[in-house]
Amino acid sequence: MSVTLPAHDRPETEAPAGDLDILHVDMDCFFAAVEVLDDPSLRGLPVIVGGTGSRGVVASCSYEARATGVRSAMPMGEARRRCPRAVILSGRHDRYAEVSRELHRVFATITPVVEPISLDEAFLDVSGSHRLLGTSEAIAHEVRARVRQFLQLECSVGVARSKLIAKLASRAAKPIATRSGPRPGPGVVVVTAAEELAFLQPRPVRDLWGVGPRTAERLARFGIATVGDVARLDEASLVRILGPAAGRQLHALAWAKDDRRVVPDQQVKSIGHEETFSIDHRDPEYLRREVVRLSDSVASRLRAAHVVGRTATLKVRFADFTTITRSHSLPVPFTSGAEIARVAGGLLAGLDVSAGVRLIGVSVSSLEAEESAGGRQLVLAGLEEQLRDGQAGEASRRQAAEAEADEHRRDVELAVDDIRRRYGSRAVGPAAAIGAAGLRVKTLGDSQWGPAGPDEGEPSGPGDDHGPRTTDPRRAGRTP
Repeated sequence: MSVTLPAHDRPETEAPAGDLDILHVDMDCFFAAVEVLDDPSLRGLPVIVGGTGSRGVVASCSYEARATGVRSAMPMGEARRRCPRAVILSGRHDRYAEVSRELHRVFATITPVVEPISLDEAFLDVSGSHRLLGTSEAIAHEVRARVRQFLQLECSVGVARSKLIAKLASRAAKPIATRSGPRPGPGVVVVTAAEELAFLQPRPVRDLWGVGPRTAERLARFGIATVGDVARLDEASLVRILGPAAGRQLHALAWAKDDRRVVPDQQVKSIGHEETFSIDHRDPEYLRREVVRLSDSVASRLRAAHVVGRTATLKVRFADFTTITRSHSLPVPFTSGAEIARVAGGLLAGLDVSAGVRLIGVSVSSLEAEESAGGRQLVLAGLEEQLRDGQAGEASRRQAAEAEADEHRRDVELAVDDIRRRYGSRAVGPAAAIGAAGLRVKTLGDSQWGPAGPDEGEPSGPGDDHGPRTTDPRRAGRTP
């Protein structure tokens, strides 16, 4: 779907006084709303999108589901208990990404200064849009109108001087879930400079950036429950409680001091994939195969983004939720999934997995543009010169052989990319990713919110109550 906008008929106005130039746009129940858009028979029903297996979590839910107490990030088992008649759908990341791209095309008709936060939310700097579109409040209403017109979806918009207040304002603009159905919210909430402290300080301390469950629990031990409680403390006391960086940041935010600007086209810092298993795994060989599968998909995404990276990171979450990461950097960028898998597999080999692994992940960081990464060629040239001069030792000869093999692997993987573009992602892949049902290629968004059922080829463990597999995973758990 493309967006073609008519000429705007609003008369030009002078830019208004003030600096309420930051908008935070947040889609309402985005994933669930897209499902209803694609299947109107779901309208008015409690729809939950997320991982449908026993370890799945809720990614999004309609206001009808929220009225029963279901929330994002809630374990799917608890969501089922709270809302037994819910329509539970596994997520379709590709579809949500497609709609998100259309959403950002709409944003681009308002301002070029857009900072995406996720598929369904973004900050907009509208300081250059006033002459054409009017005040920031008028622009916020225009954003909602265009999103409704071109996507048939709803969004909420916060308007303020800072990112912090704008984000909280968009939350205040949202509809309210009630047992009798969603009650419309204001849609747009504007918080002026004079209103900031009255708006911010009664809110719970968890509403401040950087305050997670552990920080909130630590603050609660000192009787700090609201933003106002934080503001009443002097900065030195917060530093003693939280440390220098967190203490100073929290004190500033509690007084609505947030000078971060909207930054478009931010550089991606890392590219990775994770897999949450439906049962805990203790077999090192099974986990090694998963590392190969994840590494292949990470390398494919690096090539698609035309970037390379020098640091591979392995993430492992054990059965007791203890999570560790191990990283290794190379002097030259990775060129293939096989090379990433070799490094990540070496990191895995150094771990004791006998306690059971719940999640495993592979990522690559220290990214740079593919065309600017000349370090590898310089290192290879140096090795070749050493070999010609007879100065290379055994380690150098082995390194040169591995580097040459990696170059060949990259050529093979580029051919694999071409085949997948033509015939689909599961047309070809590493042998380690082949299971009883064929090739298992990790794709973006695949099992992002937990596994849908048992891991392929693995028996269900004791107490694993994910139930039978369905022929249509998008309708898993739907009440007839």
